[in-house]
Amino acid sequence: MNRTVVLSPLLLIVIAASANDKLAANEPPAETAAVASGKQSYLEYCAACHGADGRGMGPAASALKTPPADLTTLTKRHEGKFPDDYVATIVRFGSPIPAHGSSDMPVWGPVFGLRDNGSELAVRRRIKNLCAYLATLQEKES
Repeated sequence: MNRTVVLSPLLLIVIAASANDKLAANEPPAETAAVASGKQSYLEYCAACHGADGRGMGPAASALKTPPADLTTLTKRHEGKFPDDYVATIVRFGSPIPAHGSSDMPVWGPVFGLRDNGSELAVRRRIKNLCAYLATLQEKES
């Protein structure tokens, strides 16, 4: 009888661990999930101007005074390293260089804040995921 009492909790632990392993195996890795989430945000907020491929030729591009940037060359334009902080700043606050003049690009930080119910953590995560996706669009060096 004592064996049954000792084995039952142990058996439950083994079954629970096995179920968690199966659930974890079905979930995409966190990095993949971040890129997928970033892609969704990109398509919703950026693709109209920058294009689905990020090259700056979206359907709304011709209506803008300043052509949208080719986002596939960010790494090339920043000495071979994807500029996460720079991109996050542009997305959240707009162009940090007043000498470049006004930008047609919307400042998405406040929009994301409203969408994410004012959650600073959610806004940062959304922008980080967007940056992760943009990093996947970069031209490969030839």
